[in-house]
Amino acid sequence: MPHTFAYISLGSNMGDTRAHLDKALDAISNLDGLSLMQASTIYRTEPQGVREQPWFANQVIKVACSPTWTPSDLLHSLLALETRLGRVRTTRWGPRVIDLDLLLFGNTVCHDPRVTLPHPRMLERAFVLIPLLEIEPELVLPDGTRASQALDAISHTIEGDTIWQTTNEP
Repeated sequence: MPHTFAYISLGSNMGDTRAHLDKALDAISNLDGLSLMQASTIYRTEPQGVREQPWFANQVIKVACSPTWTPSDLLHSLLALETRLGRVRTTRWGPRVIDLDLLLFGNTVCHDPRVTLPHPRMLERAFVLIPLLEIEPELVLPDGTRASQALDAISHTIEGDTIWQTTNEP
């Protein structure tokens, strides 16, 4: 049976950020019916939105989902993993032990109150697009937008594994 490819953004800016990303990656890899296909470099990124907080470690992964998975199922599993890994939701765009965002689920377009796909802010975030394009350089979104063109429209700087975005938008 054909698999659906999904892309997930991982982020952390509290404690041992790389260890938190590794634990999340392990937990996602152990979900039945999911296979890790690729993982980007871990990037160090400045916070967006709430600026007075530690810098983030960010990464994007590509997983193959068996036909039993739906976008809603995957999002629900990611939210449950966040809680299990210690995330406490207090301040929007504030510090977090782990953040798992479902970016894309195949070519699914969904505007359900519980899940919006593609992720509604992914095209505004260099810290999402740079690692996403690292693993999928020719990515075209369901509406025909090239991810590389979206990145070109964002004012950002990258040096090695460090990303700065010059807007304050999250």
